[in-house]
Amino acid sequence: MRHTRAPGHDVRFEVRMHVPFGHKQPAVLCILTAGKHYLLLRRHREPNRDYYTPVGGKMEAFESPASAAIRETAEETGFHVENVEFCGILVDNSPGLNNWICFVYRSEIEMADPVQTGEGVLEWIDADDLNSKPIPVSDQFIYDFVNRGVRFVLNAYYDESNVVYRIDDELSGNTIYEKI
Repeated sequence: MRHTRAPGHDVRFEVRMHVPFGHKQPAVLCILTAGKHYLLLRRHREPNRDYYTPVGGKMEAFESPASAAIRETAEETGFHVENVEFCGILVDNSPGLNNWICFVYRSEIEMADPVQTGEGVLEWIDADDLNSKPIPVSDQFIYDFVNRGVRFVLNAYYDESNVVYRIDDELSGNTIYEKI
């Protein structure tokens, strides 16, 4: 995609394609459901390799979070959704590479066979079986908020080993997870 410069554009403010170390990378997650089933990606790559996660990815330049969720859903599943519902925000805070601000959406879709991509294997998981699958620590709280229809802003904190040691619910002011 080629972008032209607006009149008076100052090249000092060009969009950078790489976020500096320690800064938050904007991204989206889209929780796809069909009734009580989730379409989840068992990831082949980091972050969260071998874990089941919602589809999603990095936002592109000039893209809104909702547009990114729609694009990522199409790219990773082959499903073209027209509407996504905003659910909340997850902020990953790490002394290493896990520094993301994720806009979380959901969309109800028809249960069908998704396309397979290089990102991992897409599988329909029954909600009752979700706890038996390896999922990121923060995702169990995200699913709970989404299922209850409650918007959220979560801050997940990682240690030097890239392990979540605390999750704070910014809206309530409570710590909802603390590794012992």
